[in-house]
Amino acid sequence: MTIASVQVVRKIVLGIAVLLGALMFAFTNSSLEAGDATHEMIEWVGIVAIVTCILGRTWASLYIGGRKIEQFITRGPYSVMRNPLYFFSILGAAGAGAQLGSIIAGGVFGLLAWAVFHVVVLQEERLLLGRYGAAFKDYTNTVPRFLPNPRLWHDEPTLVVMPPKVLRTFADALFFLLSVPLAEAFEQLQNIGVLPVLLRLY
Repeated sequence: MTIASVQVVRKIVLGIAVLLGALMFAFTNSSLEAGDATHEMIEWVGIVAIVTCILGRTWASLYIGGRKIEQFITRGPYSVMRNPLYFFSILGAAGAGAQLGSIIAGGVFGLLAWAVFHVVVLQEERLLLGRYGAAFKDYTNTVPRFLPNPRLWHDEPTLVVMPPKVLRTFADALFFLLSVPLAEAFEQLQNIGVLPVLLRLY
C-alpha cells in the first residue's frame, strides 16, 4: 500500500461522512429554541472550535506540508501528538455539528470524524513502520496518537516551509466554516416547512 492509495481511501470515507453530515443538517434540529441562550452558546463554542481547527491545521502544515510519509516529522505539534492535522480536523467537525445548536450533534460529528481518521491513521502507521522501523515504533510508544501531551514539546530551530502546501491546508480547513451558513440555511428551510425535522437533539 502507498500513501496515494491511503489518501484515496481517506477521501472516499471522508466523502461518505460529509454526505451523512449533510443529511443530518437537513433533517435534524436542536431541541433548544433558536435564540435560546444555551443554543447560541453551543453554536459559538462550535465556531471557536472551527477557528481553532483552521489555525491548528495551518500550524501543523508548517512542519509537515509536502513531506508526509517521505519524512519522519517529530517536532513542533508532532512532538506532542502523532496526528495534529487529524486532531484539529476532528475538532472542526465537532464545531460544525455544534452549528445545529446541539451538544449531541457536535459529539456525533466529532465521533464520526474520529472514526474516519482512525481508519486512515492505522494505514499510515503501517507505512511509516515499514519505512522507519524501530524509530517509528519508539515514537508511537512515547507520543499519543490524537490527544496532545504538552509535556513532550520539542521544536525545530529552523523550519523549511512550503507556502503552497500551507496555503492549501489553510484553504481546505476553511471548508469547516461552511457549516455556519449551511446550518442557518437548513434551519430556515425547516422553519418554512420545506424540510421536515425528523430528529431533535439536545
